[in-house]
This record gives sequence, structure tokens and C-alpha cells, in this order.
Amino acid sequence: MDIPTPYPLCCIESHPNRKRRDSLSSGPMEDKSALLNQLRIDRGGEPPRSAKWGLWLAAVAAILAIAACAWFWTRPRGIPVHVAVAQSAAAGGTAVAPSSILDASGYVVARRQATVASKITAKMVELDIEEGDRVKEGQVIARLDDTNLRATLNAARAQIDYARSGLAETEVNLKNAKRDYDRQRSLLGGHFVSQSAVDNAQTTMDALAAQLATQRSNVEVAQRNIDVAQRNLDDTVVRAPFAGVVTVKAAQPGEIVSPISAGGGFTRTGIGTIVDMDSLEIQVDVNENFINRVQPDQKVTARLNAYPDWQIPGHVIAVIPTADRSKGTVTVRIALEQKDPRILPEMGVRVAFLGGATGAGGTAASSEGVLLPRGAVLSSGATGVVFVVHDSTVERRAVKLGQADGDHIVVSAGVTPGERVAIGDFTQLKDGAEIRIEP
Repeated sequence: MDIPTPYPLCCIESHPNRKRRDSLSSGPMEDKSALLNQLRIDRGGEPPRSAKWGLWLAAVAAILAIAACAWFWTRPRGIPVHVAVAQSAAAGGTAVAPSSILDASGYVVARRQATVASKITAKMVELDIEEGDRVKEGQVIARLDDTNLRATLNAARAQIDYARSGLAETEVNLKNAKRDYDRQRSLLGGHFVSQSAVDNAQTTMDALAAQLATQRSNVEVAQRNIDVAQRNLDDTVVRAPFAGVVTVKAAQPGEIVSPISAGGGFTRTGIGTIVDMDSLEIQVDVNENFINRVQPDQKVTARLNAYPDWQIPGHVIAVIPTADRSKGTVTVRIALEQKDPRILPEMGVRVAFLGGATGAGGTAASSEGVLLPRGAVLSSGATGVVFVVHDSTVERRAVKLGQADGDHIVVSAGVTPGERVAIGDFTQLKDGAEIRIEP
């Protein structure tokens, strides 16, 4: 690269001896001119183009160096990972379904249902229910003809009025008899009347007292007759015994209904059937050879024949302690843990009894350890490795594996609920490695 000089090129000599010779040969005037020319400053000269390019390259290099330093100090550090929180397999997270150890068929039944009938025989004049109606406890669903019973009630009320009138009359006569008796006794002291007159007055008083007691009993009987007549009148109003859904309407207005069956087949013994949908359960018949696989509170899954893809959780309520000799089966009662309008009485259902008993609250007693996503476990048979997150580093930890289902796996030992586990590239992760948690 050319080096710029402040002196004109024409004034620079390559060798000092030659300058000396030229100055001696040129004379004093030329020597002075040469010296003056050497001292002259050439202001019109420009540096070469190569010098400009050098300055630009140096500036660009400095900028790149500053950017590299800034990136080095501000770059994200650590291995990028995602974090999964270990959840208790027994308390909360995504449940791993145990395998079925026994299948059985049965039906949905209502533990609480009633065919409502009247308590008296009478003609029905009003019916206020239809199939599918929801009724409340005590709601009026039908009314019977009360003409005769109302007349009986009116007669009983008249009878009690008559009895009370007779009672009042007897009370007045008794008071008069007491006064007559006292008067006769006073006259007997003065020997104005005989002893027989006093005895007659006492007899009359005692008879009226006995008659008063009878009248009081008659009033009480009349009151009881009123109560009976009122109760019979109340029985003409038929009410729902509990809240539920009407499944059957068995009578129509104008028909005779009765609590007992009558000859001829024209008397209805029931008005309608009400089912408590909250009492629905499943009853299945289990072959007695496999009844030892069924335990109280055991977890089950039920599938209705109408909805085969819908799994309904449940548990065993009880095993009925008797067997059917003709079929060789034992009936098992199963509670439904999910209420849904699609579940109807008498529906066919298929039940799978799951391995492991459950507590009353539905928590699987056989479920131990924690649940983790499959991507958080480097598995190898019954054991595996996870990387537990501690702030910005990870700890390599060996674990024992349990059942797996779908995207989750049970870690039965090595991880406690609540610990955070890294999900990332296992080829880069190692014990104590620095990580960067990403959303």
C-alpha cells in the first residue's frame, strides 16, 4: 500500500549524494530554489482511494465486534425445555383407567318408584299428569268425585251440633236439680219436708249428672265422625308421594279408581307411575363362578346399549346375598356416579368391573404415585429417568414406572406430587444442566 508524503514527488530524490552533485553544478541560485521548493506545502494533493477503503473497513469491523459482544452477553442461556407438574394419581389428575377383570349385563332400575292409587273407591273427575311430566312432592295429580263424602261430612257436622245442644240442655237441668236438692236439704233441717223428698231430689240430680257425661261422650263421638268424614274427603285429592317423573298414566277422567281390584276389569287400581330419577342404579346378574371378583365399592364403567361409546363411571353398592338357582347368578347393585337425562329406567347396560377396589369417595385405592406426560419420562421397561427442575437447572433422577394410558404414565416411585419435571431433548439434558423454561 502506498504511503502518502507531504512533499511533491518531483522534489524527492532517491539518493542524497546525487542531490549534492546537482546543487554544486547548478549554482547558488538553483540551490536556493530547490530548498524553497522542498519547504513548500502542496495543498491540492488528495490521499489515494485505498486509504478511504481502509477507514471504512475498520469502522465496519468495530461495529461487528460491538454487536458480537452484545449478543454474547444478552443471548438466552440454557437448554430450552417445557415443564410438567406431577399430579397425584390417587387425588386429582388424569385418571389411568384400570383394566377390566369381569364383564356383565344388566338393566337400569329405579330404586324409588311408585304406582300412585287412590285410598278410596270413587270416580275420577280430574287428572293433571301426562307421561314425562316432572312432579314435586305433594303436588296434586288427580281429583275424585267428592259429592257423597262432602254430604257425609255435612251430616257429621250437624250431628255434633245436635249433640252439643243436648249437652247444653243437660247442663241447665243439672244446675236446677242441684239447687232443688240444696233447698230440700235445708227444709229437712226445719222438719218442713220428709226424707223421701230429699232422696228424690238427689236421685234426679245424679241422673242428670250421668246424662251430662253421656252427652259429652256423644259430642266427642260426633267430633270423631267429622274427622273421619274430613279424612275421606281429603282422600279424594291424590298427591305425588315424592318428586319424580311420570312414566305411566294408567287412568282417565270418568273412570272408577279403587285401591283394590274389582270384578269385571273396569276399575282402575292405579292412576300413574312416578319414578325418582335420582334413585336410578344398575342391577346386573353375575355368574356365581366369578362372584369372587366383585367387591363392595369396586370401581366399574357402564356402557348403555343405546350409547355404546359413552362410559359412565360407577361403583358397586352391594352384592345381594342370595343366588338364583335356575340361572346360577348373583345380583349386584351398582351406583351411577354421573346423572344424565339420557339414562332411563329399564335400559340395557353392559358393565365392566375394574381391577382394584375403591373407597366410598370413588378414589382408587390401588392408584399410587404420580401422573406425568409420556414426554417427560425416558422409560426403559419398568424403570425410567426424569429430570426434575430446580430453578434454572435440572436433576437427573431414576424412577419406577406403573401403568400407562394414552398420553400419561404413572410414576410409582421417585417423584412426589407437585414437583416439576422437564420435557425436552433428552440427548442434551444431564444432571445439573442449565435450562431455559419456555411456555
